[in-house]
Amino acid sequence: MNRKAIIEDKLRSALAPLHLEVEDETRNHSVPEDAQSHYRVVAVSEVFQGKPLIQRHRIINKALEAELAGGIHALALHTMTPEEWFNKGGEAPQSPPCLGGGKKQ
Repeated sequence: MNRKAIIEDKLRSALAPLHLEVEDETRNHSVPEDAQSHYRVVAVSEVFQGKPLIQRHRIINKALEAELAGGIHALALHTMTPEEWFNKGGEAPQSPPCLGGGKKQ
């Protein structure tokens, strides 16, 4: 099972999300193609109700503790309650371009 699938499984178990997107953004960075090291997560869950952003991120970091210790370099998190998700029209921001250097051609 690849890292993206592992992340999805663990977050589905931890959050019972209304909506979940896990995008492998490794291809946008100057690392080997198979590094599986940069991810963007959009998670919409009732679990986040009444919790500030830092607590929401801690919930995800706890669920992905092993992955964070074993090769994930970057994890962009967009965590919302269902109400926040609907108020934003079901959209989350895209990750900005990598500023750490371009891929070598």
